[in-house]
Amino acid sequence: MSRPRIIPVLLLRDGGLVKSVKFRSHKYIGDPLNAARIFNELEADELIFLDIDASRNGRSISLDFVNAVAEEVSMPFSVGGGITSIEEIRAITRSGVEKVIIGSHAVQDPEFVRQAADAFGSSTISVCIDVKKDLFRGERVRTVNGRIRSHFEPIEFARLMETHGAGELIVQSIDRDGTMSGYDIGLVKAVSDAVDVPVVALGGASGESDLVEASREGCANGVAAGSLFIYQSAARGVLINYPEDKGFLYDIA
Repeated sequence: MSRPRIIPVLLLRDGGLVKSVKFRSHKYIGDPLNAARIFNELEADELIFLDIDASRNGRSISLDFVNAVAEEVSMPFSVGGGITSIEEIRAITRSGVEKVIIGSHAVQDPEFVRQAADAFGSSTISVCIDVKKDLFRGERVRTVNGRIRSHFEPIEFARLMETHGAGELIVQSIDRDGTMSGYDIGLVKAVSDAVDVPVVALGGASGESDLVEASREGCANGVAAGSLFIYQSAARGVLINYPEDKGFLYDIA
C-alpha cells in the first residue's frame, strides 16, 4: 500500500495568504507565491490553493494566479474557489493544474459535478465537503466559506458526489479548522467507509501523530493541513515547514 499523500493547503484572500480558525479570524501570513516556492523546494507531495472569498464574491479563483503558480512549482497542485462553469475548468486545467476543487457549487448544483466529470474525467474533479456540527441538527455540509448550512448530511453528500463522478473528496471539519486540536477522525472514517474514491482529511492537524491517526484510524488516502505547515508551533509564529522524512507514514496499512 502506498503511503498517504501529505498536502499543504494554502488559503487565498484579497491576493494574500491567510490562515483561519473555524473559518473565521483570518490572519494575513504573506505572499502565496513565495509560500508555493518554498513548498516546491521542500518537495511537498502536492499543494492545494483555495480562494475562500471567491464564492461569496461571485467569481472564480484568479486564472492569472493559477498561471503564476504553474510557472513556479513542479509538484502537482489543485485549486478551488468559486468554480461554477465548464469553461472555467477548461481554462484552469490548461494552465497545468492537476485537479480542480468544487465546493459550494457542488452543493448548490450537484449535477454540475457530473457534467464536469464527464467533460474532464473523474481524476480531474475533487469535491471539498465542509462540515459543521449544529447543536440541534447534527452534522451538515456548509457552503460559501461556512456561512450557509445545507440540508445535506456529510455521508449522504459524499455518496452523492461519488455517484456523480467526483474522483476525490476532501473532508474538512469547520469546527477543527485552525485549532490544531486533531482531525475529526470519526467524520473522516465515516466518509472513507461510505465511498470508494480517495478521501483527504483536512482541519485540525497539529503534528505527525495526527497525520498518522487520520491515515490509520480514519483510512484517509491523503492528509492535508494548513496551520501545521505554516506555523512553527501552536504559538503560531510563521515558519513554513514540511516533513523532510516522510517515512513515518510508509508503514500504515
